[in-house]
Amino acid sequence: MQGFANFMWLLSLALILFSGFALIDAAVRREDAYRAADKKTKPFWLIILGLAFVVNLIFNILSFLPILGLIATIVYMVDVRPAIRQITGGRGRRGGSSSDGPYGPYNGGR
Repeated sequence: MQGFANFMWLLSLALILFSGFALIDAAVRREDAYRAADKKTKPFWLIILGLAFVVNLIFNILSFLPILGLIATIVYMVDVRPAIRQITGGRGRRGGSSSDGPYGPYNGGR
């Protein structure tokens, strides 16, 4: 029985980390990218993923609420995140590329 308890603890920890990653990822994405991708708003996803994270911290994995949180996190990771990354070019809040200067792109004098 101790092995099962350890497995459930590791599964709960993985679920917390997964929902935490999704929450942080949603927080660093640009607000306009959500609208451009025709997904719900950034505050909507922050609330949903924040609730999923808190539920995963509080409740046992065998209860019903963490499963709902897992579903919401999976929806964000497989549907919303790729659409936003496609619009922003994989960048989060900053935008731009490594060759951008303070006044725009630097093209080496070309």
